[in-house]
Amino acid sequence: MNSYSLIRDEWKDLKKSDIYGFQKQRMISWRKGHSIERVDHPTRIDRARQAGYKAKEGYIVVRSRVRRGGQNRPKIMGGRRPRRLAYTKMTLKKNIQVIAEERAADKYPNTEVLNSYYVGEDGLYKYYEVILVVKDSSTIYNDKKISWIVEPQNKGRVYRGLTSAGYKNRGLGHGRLGSSKSRPSIRSNGRLRK
Repeated sequence: MNSYSLIRDEWKDLKKSDIYGFQKQRMISWRKGHSIERVDHPTRIDRARQAGYKAKEGYIVVRSRVRRGGQNRPKIMGGRRPRRLAYTKMTLKKNIQVIAEERAADKYPNTEVLNSYYVGEDGLYKYYEVILVVKDSSTIYNDKKISWIVEPQNKGRVYRGLTSAGYKNRGLGHGRLGSSKSRPSIRSNGRLRK
């Protein structure tokens, strides 16, 4: 077992056992802070490395906070026929993780989103850490493994669903089976609300 496997196992145990301990205190402090905060080091180094993070110049890690739960509207009380009482099933067609990535990209416009991963949740919010790459950095430009992100066709990739969370949200990555309602697009399947 390597060190990242041990860190991953520790994180799983923390989620199960640490009900009123360190993780809860962390959530309290995160909720008091801003919705988008830059962090010095990744909270989950194993997931950050899987997502492409390197501890060198040009990489930024940002913690993004988004609301959790459905979007049910309050019940309409008044004279309308049942067809107009569409206050349930207001599920977003976009993944919450994608929303977290987009907000981080809006906050840091000179960067591109590489990937993101889950770091926690409380009763009101979910927290994701987003890995951003500074396009103007010479370190990024000269690195063969990441210099592809500087090219013009990768501009605004988070808004076009090209990150890992975006691919998953679009039903890509596992063939046609089980993703027929999301491909080729939600609009062509007639799933947009009128």
